[in-house]
Amino acid sequence: MAYVRCQRCGRPVCPTCQVPSAVGVHCVDCTARASAGRRVPTTALGGRLSDGSTLITKALIAVCAAVFIAQKLPASTGMGLNVIRELALVPAFVGAEPWRLLTSALLHGSIMHLAFNMWALWVLGEALEPLLGRWRYSALMALSALGGSTAVYWLSSPGSPDWRTATVGASGAVFGLFAAMFVIQRRFGRDTTSIVGILVLNLVFSFTAAGISWQGHLGGLITGGVVAAVYAWAPRERRGALSAAGTVAVALALVSLVALRLASL
Repeated sequence: MAYVRCQRCGRPVCPTCQVPSAVGVHCVDCTARASAGRRVPTTALGGRLSDGSTLITKALIAVCAAVFIAQKLPASTGMGLNVIRELALVPAFVGAEPWRLLTSALLHGSIMHLAFNMWALWVLGEALEPLLGRWRYSALMALSALGGSTAVYWLSSPGSPDWRTATVGASGAVFGLFAAMFVIQRRFGRDTTSIVGILVLNLVFSFTAAGISWQGHLGGLITGGVVAAVYAWAPRERRGALSAAGTVAVALALVSLVALRLASL
């Protein structure tokens, strides 16, 4: 068997282990070390250029669809009723069951409610998930949903009908994504006319239509805007650390608001 030498380390390399290079061949060890030291190309906000997939968006849409199907199972199974009873946001139950602040985003009141939110999530996710990267995008959605629920919790009062009314839907997260799109477009000097128009129309609808949680929409919008601003204006050389710190800070602020509201009751 004929051997040639690696152009980097000079060791003999068998034909099956040779990795072609611009000049000669490299061994697998030298190739691995070179790859480990190479920076992965990223977008302006930290997403990997090599990964344009929208895995998180697709997964969330699938989960919301599955939960909606579970909601609609026949009453004889008890499943649909249990899903809503255990996961919906009811301010009166938050103290004992805080998971409702997040799980309520997976529930939807009707097929149209689900369809609109999932369509908006698909459109916005196609742009934002590759740009931000999976962990920033996931954090943005989760914090926006939590921000919407926190607003509902704060703006409901014991004794009012809202205190024991169930709130469901991913609208808080979706409004957070709309806010993020606006913030990012402003950061890079893009035209924001269309996104502003969409936001205004949706906010008008939120405040005027019956049965719409304007509190959740507004809370998600504000939270998403704040989180996106942290991601968009973090200096490139410190983006990872500042993005992580900002994410933790917003999460702690929301948890503190929930705790403060609970203590005031």
